[in-house]
Amino acid sequence: MNLQQLNFHHLYYFWTVAKQGHLTRAAQELHLAQSALSAQIRQLEQRLGEALFERKGRSLVLTDTGQLVLSYAENIFGLGQEMLGRLQGRGEGMERLRVGSVATLSRNYQENWLRPLLSDPSVSLSLESGSLELLLQRLLQHQLDLVFANEAVSADTDRPLHCRYLGSLSICLVGPAARWQGHSLRVPEDLHQLDVALPGPRNTLRAQFDALCLTAGVKPRLRAEVDDMAMLRLIARDSGWLTVLPEVVVQDELRNGTLVTVGRSPQLQEHFYAITTAHRHRMERLERLLSDSATALMPDLP
Repeated sequence: MNLQQLNFHHLYYFWTVAKQGHLTRAAQELHLAQSALSAQIRQLEQRLGEALFERKGRSLVLTDTGQLVLSYAENIFGLGQEMLGRLQGRGEGMERLRVGSVATLSRNYQENWLRPLLSDPSVSLSLESGSLELLLQRLLQHQLDLVFANEAVSADTDRPLHCRYLGSLSICLVGPAARWQGHSLRVPEDLHQLDVALPGPRNTLRAQFDALCLTAGVKPRLRAEVDDMAMLRLIARDSGWLTVLPEVVVQDELRNGTLVTVGRSPQLQEHFYAITTAHRHRMERLERLLSDSATALMPDLP
């Protein structure tokens, strides 16, 4: 069989069924009769000379050949989606950059990193947030160009990802200036029974902080645990409690004197990563940002 004999409509139907794992749901998505969809999958199998699915109960499971064909179909149709995403905005002479950010990551950090693009009239930004797994799924489907994360991810044959380390920021203890101006606390030794707000359990730095407290035999009084960094920033500003978070989250409040840094621990660090796919269209503007090791994680504070 040569390439001209390959029916890409049938390959697209196979790709949809493989993603759904269920013929009925795939038929509904494709607006086809289930019998018609099943017949076209069989035609593709006949053309390839190999079975692509086997039934297990009411579900369809990929055969080894099906797994191989799916890996190529992901690239073929994923790149097609990437092409369409790229073309959006091109009529206005712009290049679209689609960025995902994990929900636990500071929006200030993300804006600091992207700031060089904000004044670039040739770039259009599309920004979204979500769980790391959901964002990685969209990245692998070429629906995103880049994912910001605060934890590293590994690559394998099923997930051809490239994880680039961007840098780290220290975690600080902040409090309202009216109460804590001029004070200095050891973290975590001086936090026993003090009211604190902390990142939620899903945040990687929370595990670091809890381990430090356990080792030191310290039990702060937990008043709030917050996954979303924007909400944790508001808690730090308005609650009057001490808050443990990356300094970049409250950079504006530290500048204007609403909050002050009360303490920090060199053992508490948040790490930042830019995740891309191994096979992707290269955007010159994005490549320059990724290769610039001097990109500021955070503007200088007074």
